[in-house]
Amino acid sequence: MKQFNALKRINGNMKYVMITLLIVAISGTIYSQKVWTLKDCIEYALDNNIQIKKSELTAEVNKASFLQSKLNLIPSVNGTTSYTFGSGRTDNGEFQYVNTNTKSASFGISSGVTLFDGFQKYNTIKQNQFNYLASKYDSDKMRDDISLMLAQNYLNVLFSMELVEKAQAQLDVTTQQIRNTQKLVDAGTLPKGSLLEIQSQFASEEVTLINAQNRLNLAYLDLQQLLELPAADDFIIQKPDLKLGNEMKILPAEQIYGISVTRLPQIKSAELRYQSASKGLAIARGARSPEIAAYTGWRTNYYDQIHLYDRTTNPPSDLGIKPFKDQYKDNQSKYLQFSLNIPIFNGFSVSTNISRAKISEKNAEYDLQLSKNTVRKNIEQAFSDALAAYKTYNASMKSVASFSEAFKYMEQKFNVGLENSLNYNMSKMQLSRAQSDLLSAKYDYIFKSKILDFYMGNPLVLDEN
Repeated sequence: MKQFNALKRINGNMKYVMITLLIVAISGTIYSQKVWTLKDCIEYALDNNIQIKKSELTAEVNKASFLQSKLNLIPSVNGTTSYTFGSGRTDNGEFQYVNTNTKSASFGISSGVTLFDGFQKYNTIKQNQFNYLASKYDSDKMRDDISLMLAQNYLNVLFSMELVEKAQAQLDVTTQQIRNTQKLVDAGTLPKGSLLEIQSQFASEEVTLINAQNRLNLAYLDLQQLLELPAADDFIIQKPDLKLGNEMKILPAEQIYGISVTRLPQIKSAELRYQSASKGLAIARGARSPEIAAYTGWRTNYYDQIHLYDRTTNPPSDLGIKPFKDQYKDNQSKYLQFSLNIPIFNGFSVSTNISRAKISEKNAEYDLQLSKNTVRKNIEQAFSDALAAYKTYNASMKSVASFSEAFKYMEQKFNVGLENSLNYNMSKMQLSRAQSDLLSAKYDYIFKSKILDFYMGNPLVLDEN
């Protein structure tokens, strides 16, 4: 019996241990689940977005071109060798032609450098440098675009969350109201039609809740796809307490533009591409200048028809083919050469290239101005939208407060049978519409204000305002 009780205690303790371990495991899973902040999303996207990676590769290609243009200033050095088999009539080395098979070899090394070419190589270096830096700013622009898209999608998720909460709260109120109306109908205070209308309203609000939940699911999906993540139900974002102050804390649009035009990558890229086009024009003009180059080299050869002769005999005795090492040493030659290439007439190709380069430079100048204009318009639009959203938010707050009081009064009258369900539902719908307008204006203002902050170089984070 004692053994049985001991075994029973052991089994009880084992169950307690197993339950404890299970609770710890479940708690560990819950607490270890990642909650994504906006900063987390942006950092992850910037590290893993394929479009950004491709833009970085483009910058690397331009970097290689820039490096190569600098290396082109170094003198070229090339070695050559050849080995030839021949058959037929050939010089036997004694100024006589005979039919025979021949073998010959040659070796050489040469070097050349351009001394002056109208600064075309120098301007090519500068042009490739500008192109490389511009492509880096293009990559930064893509990173900025991805960051703004993430902020918008993140806020869309938060907005959808609040819509779900509002729809659920509305449904809870209607559920309670159905209970109250049922009591009034049972007591004979209200007709049964009032209960049917409230139940109809419940069904409508249930559809609204389902639509809000679907919108939230799609908002989550959009955010995960932008992050290049597979769709997952356990993806959770942090929900900060976003509150708007009593005053709109935004600098004037002109001041924001003055700050942004000095730092935005799209402006920097356009400026560099204009400078690149200017160097392209200098390169085209440089083609009109004479080109001075210097060359040097060394060469030697071997020919199996060159023989050695003993001139002391008459006729001279043929001692055989001159050895390779002797021919290699005796046949050496060196040279130093300077060349001057003066362009005189090339079918007007130089003039045509200069005209094209001028057009490219003007086009780059227009692109720069367009970039500045686009930034200015975007800032003005975002400022105008933020101002309108803030005004709408303040008006909506007053509207919600007013409709809340009206609905509370209507609810009290309806609960004692002094109002019909039609007026009750209408009052509730007006309150719901005002709350939706308030939410929309709130998140519209937050996003537009974050755009303006971003133009000024502030990080994209969601804190309490």
